[in-house]
Amino acid sequence: MRLLWTVRCFGRLTARHFSPVARPGGEELSRLLLDDLPPTQRLELLFGLSPCLLALRAARRRVARLLLQAGKAGLQGERAELLRVAEARGIPVLRPRRQKLDALCGHQVHQGVCMEVSPLRPRLCDEAAEASPGNDPQQLWLVLEGLQDPRNLGAVLRSAHFLGVDRVITSRRNSCPLTPVVSKASAGAVEVMDVFATSDLASFLKAKAQQGWLVVGTVGCPGPEIPQSSKVPITSCLEFVWDRPTLLVLGNEGSGLSQEVFASCQLLLTILPRRHLPPGLESLNVSVATGILLHSIFSQKKSFPVQMEKGQFLQDT
Repeated sequence: MRLLWTVRCFGRLTARHFSPVARPGGEELSRLLLDDLPPTQRLELLFGLSPCLLALRAARRRVARLLLQAGKAGLQGERAELLRVAEARGIPVLRPRRQKLDALCGHQVHQGVCMEVSPLRPRLCDEAAEASPGNDPQQLWLVLEGLQDPRNLGAVLRSAHFLGVDRVITSRRNSCPLTPVVSKASAGAVEVMDVFATSDLASFLKAKAQQGWLVVGTVGCPGPEIPQSSKVPITSCLEFVWDRPTLLVLGNEGSGLSQEVFASCQLLLTILPRRHLPPGLESLNVSVATGILLHSIFSQKKSFPVQMEKGQFLQDT
């Protein structure tokens, strides 16, 4: 029960009880505190509903505060779950003003949810380098050299996680770190998947080739970026036969694969266009190309989902 103050005669205040109207999320909304958000040092601001919720569930980051914007309708669904998980872990939850939240995250699309968190860093590549193919010939690792656009990297990681890539390896040199923008572009996939990094990608590829892995590079339409002296065969992704553990290597958005990494490749895959293209349109965005290449390869996997009876969803066999 709550109190409603009314003015009676002679200007005296009196109180009477009334029953509040139930509102979805109203109880959670009342627990949020308005705050001017003094800055917290050495932390990142993760933004977006999916990245924040997946980061809380995965519990791989240290979370200082959850900043949760709520309207008059209160908190419902995943926002209410965010509040419950944060309170269960003793994480302070604040309700900032919209303008403050916009300014804090640089006017990114935050969906009314931000978290102050410790940075997410790639794992050392030693563990990945020592892993042997085992008995499964259809393993696929995605290797990224010098991706610099955080939105490209996030989109690539989202496709890799969705389609079933076993591991992701990045180069430490000239590569984008795992920033909050990467997490948002990946729809939070980076919060739940392992990303490894190596400072010597060419040596890593050579070592994996000696273990029996097939190192497959990627190129646009065969053109001047491929050295004339190169003897590395090029094949369409539609003709590639996936019969051994494979490392699929994608290069920088502008320059592609470096010469050192190119020399480590045993095969080159390309996506052939369906029409004559004018100069400047001979290649695809790296995240788009990644999705096409991965889907083409994983279509050969023996446990690839097959369509069941009409009206049912696809499910793994």
